[in-house]
Amino acid sequence: MNVVIGVVVVETLILALLAVVVVALLRSHAEVLRRLPAPDEAEHDAARLQPVSLEGLDGEPRMPAHLPGPRGAAAQAHDIVGTTLGGDQVVVSMASGVHTLVAFLSTGCLTCRTFWDGLRPAVRQPLPGGARVVVVVKDRDVESPSKLRDLAPPDVPVVHSSQAWDGFGIAMSPYFCFVDGTTGEVRSEGAAMTWEQVASLLRDALMDEELARREA
Repeated sequence: MNVVIGVVVVETLILALLAVVVVALLRSHAEVLRRLPAPDEAEHDAARLQPVSLEGLDGEPRMPAHLPGPRGAAAQAHDIVGTTLGGDQVVVSMASGVHTLVAFLSTGCLTCRTFWDGLRPAVRQPLPGGARVVVVVKDRDVESPSKLRDLAPPDVPVVHSSQAWDGFGIAMSPYFCFVDGTTGEVRSEGAAMTWEQVASLLRDALMDEELARREA
């Protein structure tokens, strides 16, 4: 009998202890819920704390997946004045008699790597209209000369010129301007994600130019 009574007493104590633990957990849970903001407040705080950014996931500015159409009225392009990768002064004329694709690239832009790689002689494709490519990067205090030596193709002019970025009004990279080699005018421009888009940019500009000549 004493054994039975002892077992009952032990079970009673265990149940009492469990009850105390449960009550403590319920109180803790209630305190956590009390301190949580209301759903509307939580959304407001998240919006307030989340930094607003126009950049993509790779840290680069978001660019449209399509290209804008040719300019309604062509604008005169600036000759590109700057320095070569070797530090020599250079002036690249935009009215050279040959169409020019001015490619504004950088070394830190992930999307730009597609265009650097596409300029290598082994894989480079000819552009519509026989356009030459001139790559313009910012000055040496912005871009890494050693990294440029690794990226730059051996037979494509690469010019350091922050002045050209300002003169053409370029605010992002990669960005492209198609310049008529006869008039030195910008016929079309836009951001791009692939070389196929750039080729489309040039084809559209050349077709519009041909159509304008026929109408004239």
